[in-house]
Amino acid sequence: MAIRDVLMRQDLALTPSEEKIVRLLLTDYPGAGLGSASSLARRAGVSDPTVVRLAVKLGYEGYPDFQAKLLAEVEARLHSPLLMMEAKRPSGSEDNPILAYLASVDEAMGKAASITPLTTYDRTARLIMEAKGDIVLVGGRFSRHVAGMFAGYLLQFRANVRDIGVLSSQSLDILADLGRKDVLVVFDYRRYQLDVVSFARQAAARDVRVVLFTDQWLSPVAEFAETTIVSPLEVASPYDTLAPAIAQMEALTAHILSTLGDESRARIERLEEVRHANAVTLDEPSQDGARTTPGPKSPRQDRKQ
Repeated sequence: MAIRDVLMRQDLALTPSEEKIVRLLLTDYPGAGLGSASSLARRAGVSDPTVVRLAVKLGYEGYPDFQAKLLAEVEARLHSPLLMMEAKRPSGSEDNPILAYLASVDEAMGKAASITPLTTYDRTARLIMEAKGDIVLVGGRFSRHVAGMFAGYLLQFRANVRDIGVLSSQSLDILADLGRKDVLVVFDYRRYQLDVVSFARQAAARDVRVVLFTDQWLSPVAEFAETTIVSPLEVASPYDTLAPAIAQMEALTAHILSTLGDESRARIERLEEVRHANAVTLDEPSQDGARTTPGPKSPRQDRKQ
């Protein structure tokens, strides 16, 4: 369990002094826990023994054990593919690397089903579909493609969906028009992207409600996100997988679809009419078995009929 999750356990019976320490650790996470016990006690306004007692109450052998776990978590958050190439060298096993990788993705998908409460999906769906303003989506180097997929789904259900794509100086101007009626959906996985975090932080400062898709180590955006959907990333590869993230995004889409009202269904019907009128997709089988869609008639065809 991530240390942040340990600190947020609802079954912890904390004294007022211990609450001060936990509040500080969560507010300045993970930095507040990287110094000495005396430094943490001084910042929280409590005694040194209180810090030690809290560490034991949280399930650690003492403050040094707590700090060692925190340091390991920080190191894991910062792992690059280059570092993981060393950590995940082939072990000499004769297993096919493709099958081994697919098996590890399957395991990660299984973890994804239990790592985020179902109520979080429900709250996220309501935030998005009940928003009175825009839904803006942003992601990192790879995760922005997942954001783009989600934007494509959401456009089926509601208007005013904006996929930023690659963050640039021009896309930063969007911040000037955002406010409390809008929702920002952020996809940010380790190694967290500074421009994505900065954009989200500035949006939150303008009272934009933030939805976050991230990993078990939590992007810094989690500090101010209203809902957070967590995905396991580690597989049998130096590169993290986004397969569970895509599945979670599609699961949220399926949940939204199951709750649609008449207005959203009417929008989907209008979109289908537009696509059919403009021959966007293959809808009708031809004589050879392929599916075709008649395109819009030309003026000459109209004159002949």
